Amino acid sequence: MGKRTFRVILIKPSHYDDDGYVIQWWLSTIPSNSLASVYGLLAACAEEQALGPDVAIELEAYDECNKIIDVKAMSRRIKADGQGFVGLVGVQSNQFPRALDLARSFRAEGVPVVIGGFHVSGCISMLPELPPDLKEAEALGVILYAGEGEGRMADFIRDIAANRAKPVYNYLNDMPGMEAAAIPVLPKEVVGRIVGHHACFDAGRGCPFQCSFCTIINVQGRKSRYRSADDVEAIVRANYAQGITHYFVTDDNFARNRNWESILDRLIDLRTNKGIPIKLILQVDTLCHKIPGFIEKAARAGCNQVFIGLESINPESLQGAKKRQNKIWEYRVMLQAWRKQKVMTWAGFIIGFPTDTPESVARDIDIIKKELPLDILEFFCLTPLPGSEDHKILYLKGVPMDPDMNKYDVEHVCTGHPLMSGEQWNKTYRDAWKQYYTDEHVETVLKRAAATGLRMNKIADVMTAFSSAARIEGVHPLQCGIVRRKIRTSRRHGMPIVNPLIFYPVRAVEFVSVVAQWLTVGWRFHSIKKRVLADPANKTYVDDATRPTSIEEAENDELVAAFADKIPDTYGAPKRQHAVAS
Repeated sequence: MGKRTFRVILIKPSHYDDDGYVIQWWLSTIPSNSLASVYGLLAACAEEQALGPDVAIELEAYDECNKIIDVKAMSRRIKADGQGFVGLVGVQSNQFPRALDLARSFRAEGVPVVIGGFHVSGCISMLPELPPDLKEAEALGVILYAGEGEGRMADFIRDIAANRAKPVYNYLNDMPGMEAAAIPVLPKEVVGRIVGHHACFDAGRGCPFQCSFCTIINVQGRKSRYRSADDVEAIVRANYAQGITHYFVTDDNFARNRNWESILDRLIDLRTNKGIPIKLILQVDTLCHKIPGFIEKAARAGCNQVFIGLESINPESLQGAKKRQNKIWEYRVMLQAWRKQKVMTWAGFIIGFPTDTPESVARDIDIIKKELPLDILEFFCLTPLPGSEDHKILYLKGVPMDPDMNKYDVEHVCTGHPLMSGEQWNKTYRDAWKQYYTDEHVETVLKRAAATGLRMNKIADVMTAFSSAARIEGVHPLQCGIVRRKIRTSRRHGMPIVNPLIFYPVRAVEFVSVVAQWLTVGWRFHSIKKRVLADPANKTYVDDATRPTSIEEAENDELVAAFADKIPDTYGAPKRQHAVAS
């Protein structure tokens, strides 16, 4: 007798736009670490013959952001094999309505479905009972998985194969180690649908900080866990064998990874001595420049882009969110340190802290433009994400929050604000993009890039996308991709399917309009880039943000002066000097 097949189909769901259509692209921009991690764990189960020598475990992996999900065809493959399941992995709160709709369709075909990810884990971690959407999933016969899969995946699939799966698997109180764990590597055809062919991996999980808006600490824990340099090398070599060399390292804060130096040293060796052209995108905190050698080694290891958790320049907002590690008087020196290594800097700015007003947000953005040598600034609405302390407090107090999880994508207003109406908050968010990405400031950023040797083409391309994604495509730039795919029948459960005689003509006009708008913005920004390149003095450009600055000098700049009365009285804070000066 031949081997039997146990088929596992892993899907990273997308979510719906405001019209109820699935957000999909020909190429998407952000790779899914959850998809890679679960695929790696199941690939190890297949190699180890976890279901016995007579059962072959076959895997499929799809990111719905760049792949149309054919529920009926996938169901037929599982049923033809006689056993298997669909795993909806890494499901965030804004993706849960779409995941539930997919689960509903697969369950109607008689296929077992598992849902895991931050929404399931965050709700189970922080709430006294399951919320209505998780109860609805349970009622459909969906298996809920909370926590991580290392060391447990073999037993889990054995439960499904033996028809003894539990309704809920909860491992949140038992975080596994990451040393020598199965490596998160996806097939090349999956990575190939990401812009730039970026793979991803986590070198560590958990975070020691206590930011109240964050879900990481309550899902992955505050005790950090790490991969070794050997583990990371194995990931890089496995991907290199497929021709993949670009990575997004998904650690929430790689600078606090205990093994950062041994990992970076290993990557430097692989680049320098083994000829592997590694490129990295890292996420770090605002104090990483104080770690001796960190920024220099990150650049040598291939880091050419870094995302920094700036969040705000108002110390009062940062203190209220328990992001006490952010010292605004350090921001410019930190950004200049990255710039010195020719690393492009990205930062997040959250709108909706309790003291925010339209005027204060506009003031803060103007200060950032003048005082900080940032390349890309992206904006988010402060959102009480399930799994965060903010959400738990509002939930327990009975404060109204929007019941539609599809809106919890950090670009919609989901609860009230003490100083702004919902309409004002939304407008402030939309205006922020326009205010930062003016033609004048795009030219300033490109002048800074030319003077310090940063890649101007890359910066111009990214600024094109970030300036206009919300306006043209109606989505946050991090949700954007190349060429929107809008499938007529892929619409939210309960919403009508539009007649094709209406849908396709409207879609054609919409598509032409979108392309025209993108071409217009791209032409404008690249014309600015050409003008900057043609300036014979472009290598000598300097302004307040890029002028070499010491910590002592930074303490006397406009950024610090504007918030002198709000800077907490902590070690190293320049509050007293400014208070006296004022």
